[in-house]
Amino acid sequence: MRLAGAVLVALGALAWGSELEQARDRQDRAALKKTVEQLAAVAAKSPGDAAGHYRLALASSYLAEVAIEQRDKAEAAQAAERGIQAAERAVALDPRKAEHHRILGTLCGQIIPANVLRGLRYGRCAREQVDKAIELAPQSELGYLSRAVGNYYLPPAFGGGVEPALRDLRKALELNPRSAEAHLWMGIVLRKANRNAEARQALARSLELNPNRVWAKQQLDKTPAQ
Repeated sequence: MRLAGAVLVALGALAWGSELEQARDRQDRAALKKTVEQLAAVAAKSPGDAAGHYRLALASSYLAEVAIEQRDKAEAAQAAERGIQAAERAVALDPRKAEHHRILGTLCGQIIPANVLRGLRYGRCAREQVDKAIELAPQSELGYLSRAVGNYYLPPAFGGGVEPALRDLRKALELNPRSAEAHLWMGIVLRKANRNAEARQALARSLELNPNRVWAKQQLDKTPAQ
């Protein structure tokens, strides 16, 4: 019975994560906001539950991500800051879980495009936390993907830029060649490097793997053929 219960919990977590990704893919901010509020209420009732704080942090990160995509810097910053508080709590409660560090680093990185002047403070948080996630789970592509996105937004003066982002994306794709998100970000970074033909190939591959990702379609449409 205990094993069956654990399986049901795991399946429920997978379904919940899938729903979040689907809302992110279709840029459904209303659904993400509703989920964040629901998870915040649950986390408040169970302050010692690391998983509950992690779920709130992850939902907040998706909301910040979509707000960045839609150029709403104010909401992106608000969602990221709320998520950071939840992620810090998850890390404090369970510091050996790589995903807790990864989501904290991701959220710190999401502050940067929303408020570049805070790049130094949050850039350090993003790098240290994602590096810790990679240390704890070196065979997970998610850590490298998160670090690549952070490097894309982080100015070269703070250690970011195109080349560090490309290195981490190559590693992410080495670990998981079917990662639609890694192909998406490879396309975005290559376009920034003025390698448009390669960028379009990467974006097309991302859409092949996940045809529901609205932002990937938008990025492909805005990428010149040459």
